[in-house]
Amino acid sequence: MEWLIAVIAIVVGLPAAAWFAQDGLIFHPRPLAIEPRMPAATVPIEIVADDGVRLRGWLRPAASVPAPAVLYFGGNAEEVSGTLADPRWPSDRTIVAVNYRGYGSSEGKPSERVLVADALRIHAEMRHRPEVDAGCMFVFGRSLGSGVAVSLAAARPVCGVVLVSPFDSLVELGRHHFRWLPVSLLLRHRFELLGDASRLTMPLLSIVAQHDTIIPHARSAALHEAWGGPKTWVEIPGTDHNTLAVPDLFWQRIGEFLSDPALPR
Repeated sequence: MEWLIAVIAIVVGLPAAAWFAQDGLIFHPRPLAIEPRMPAATVPIEIVADDGVRLRGWLRPAASVPAPAVLYFGGNAEEVSGTLADPRWPSDRTIVAVNYRGYGSSEGKPSERVLVADALRIHAEMRHRPEVDAGCMFVFGRSLGSGVAVSLAAARPVCGVVLVSPFDSLVELGRHHFRWLPVSLLLRHRFELLGDASRLTMPLLSIVAQHDTIIPHARSAALHEAWGGPKTWVEIPGTDHNTLAVPDLFWQRIGEFLSDPALPR
């Protein structure tokens, strides 16, 4: 009888533990430890979400404004100031990066629903900024941010989408990493993106690492192949999930895409 009780405890206890622990597995908020050193002309911005939560980040204006803007959505453990401060962003684009709820100095607690709602608010607010050409905004999502970026592109007009280490579904990604759990039944934050991807017709740039053990190529390729518009696939050799943005080739391909003369300037 004792073994039966132990089996039942494991069968019931592990899924229950996964249910309550999933927020901590998906979201890893990072505080703003020190005031970041930003490029010249970068300004702090604050967005008030629909429920009153204050989101904080930065706007890095293009060399000549107004200019098309890039709305950047980071990874699940990323405080975005470091990425925004990289000098390799194209100078002819205004770059906007706002930390998710609970990240940096943004208030609140993250979830799929509020991150997508916040992205819609950021898009709406940036349309009224003097540094931004409201006629053209790009969205850029990295890892978890791919889910936010695709959801935003499906809801608002954008000129193009950049996805770094993208995925098609957190459910499918969860099944890859936790094969012994009923992930589909447990997961609250699902980011099911294939339906949106198939309906989107703006250009897509997908960038993946050669050796990514966090988001396997199959999950990235599923989203890329479903995309309804023109698309480009780039694999950065010799990189993994966390080193993908180190090589200059990564930024070169992003710059070429964002500054493509065939797209609005």
